[in-house]
Amino acid sequence: MSGLTPELAVVLLNLAIIVLAYGLVYPSVAGSDFQRISFCDLGASGLALLTVGMKYWGTGAAFNLLFTEVNWFWFTLVSYFVLELPAIFWYFKKYGVKLS
Repeated sequence: MSGLTPELAVVLLNLAIIVLAYGLVYPSVAGSDFQRISFCDLGASGLALLTVGMKYWGTGAAFNLLFTEVNWFWFTLVSYFVLELPAIFWYFKKYGVKLS
């Protein structure tokens, strides 16, 4: 991904995974079952970590996370969580997901 900063590349990857997960995979695989959604989400976030880790593991690359610098793992995890929140609220409302 030439021309992209590492942070932007990770954010775009996270967005793509979240859109595919909440738009296509979760409705057909998990529906409104909270436990299935949670299990599937572990796989989706794991995919993001695996993909970014394959590129940045061991490089010592620093990622700018607002007011501090972190490694690839924490940047990927925190940015995934922040980007996922709106999708979670939308999905839970649309499919009537209950936490119990």
